[in-house]
Amino acid sequence: MKKIMFTGGGTAGHVTPNIALIDALKDEYEICYVGSYSGIEKELIEKKGIEYHGISSGKLRRYFDLKNFSDIFRVLKGIREAKKLVRTIKPDIVFSKGGFVSVPVVIAAKRYKVPVISHESDMTPGLANKLAQPFATKVCTNFPETVKYLKGKGVHTGTPIRAELFKGDRKKGLELCGFVGIKPVLLVVGGSTGAAALNNALHESLDTLLKTFNIIHLCGKGKADESYNGKTGYVQFEYINEEMADIFAAADIVLSRAGANAICELLALKKPNVLVPLPASASRGDQILNAESFEKQGYSVVLNEEDITPEKLVETVNNTYRDREKYIKAMSESSASDATGAICDMIREYTK
Repeated sequence: MKKIMFTGGGTAGHVTPNIALIDALKDEYEICYVGSYSGIEKELIEKKGIEYHGISSGKLRRYFDLKNFSDIFRVLKGIREAKKLVRTIKPDIVFSKGGFVSVPVVIAAKRYKVPVISHESDMTPGLANKLAQPFATKVCTNFPETVKYLKGKGVHTGTPIRAELFKGDRKKGLELCGFVGIKPVLLVVGGSTGAAALNNALHESLDTLLKTFNIIHLCGKGKADESYNGKTGYVQFEYINEEMADIFAAADIVLSRAGANAICELLALKKPNVLVPLPASASRGDQILNAESFEKQGYSVVLNEEDITPEKLVETVNNTYRDREKYIKAMSESSASDATGAICDMIREYTK
């Protein structure tokens, strides 16, 4: 049986597309995963029973920071560790979802002439994927506009979506939250590491929104505020994994950040949504581009963080829910390809 080495980490968004591919390929390939020593990828992958290897990981920042100097040595250590793993395991192919932990693995694969397929979710390549691009054989993209940045290596495929997300049970999701199903459900997703501004905006609007909706709030690890636990019709979770399909099934409308993987899941599940992208001051602006693209295609409504007031948030959510059939229709007519199938076919091609 041929071997495939997956890599990617730092956020759940760098792991869940890998999990979708792992589930699709587990009967055809011996699978292992390389991530950081203790990142979120370690927890998610080990729960799947996949062989996991941790390596040293550093982050190269776009701004001056003394940590840049120490992180260089962590990256160099990670390259040495990755080379040893590639040399020992002898994978037939490497698939990289990105994040800085993936860079040493891609470099090591190139050193031993192992083909590398990487994936870029955002409109413009992130720094980690820019560093890894020269060592990749092909780069899969989520948006067709991204291909032009990839010097002939880009292939528009879309983002792999976990198959289990399509198997959610609305009744189970409502029961998990203690809801009886009388009111529509608003799902608020702050991101895998939380989103303080979005969480605060929700809390300021909570009493008004609860008049219309039951609310499920994924607030991020360490971001739960116990003072809101007594609110009827409101439930908060720091993080959801196994029950996420049921939570999605229970949701009638979603308020979310605009990470590429997250919005592709909303598109695949045809969930009307309001997107609050991370502002350019807190990111490289990729979520703004992602959200604008989805709004232009009629899939989403965009509410910029700097424009949020309690009144504006309530108005936008209510209007989007009122017009939900319009957004569901647009998403149903999307010509998005079968990303999981397309990428699996590419992997098979390069491991013949």
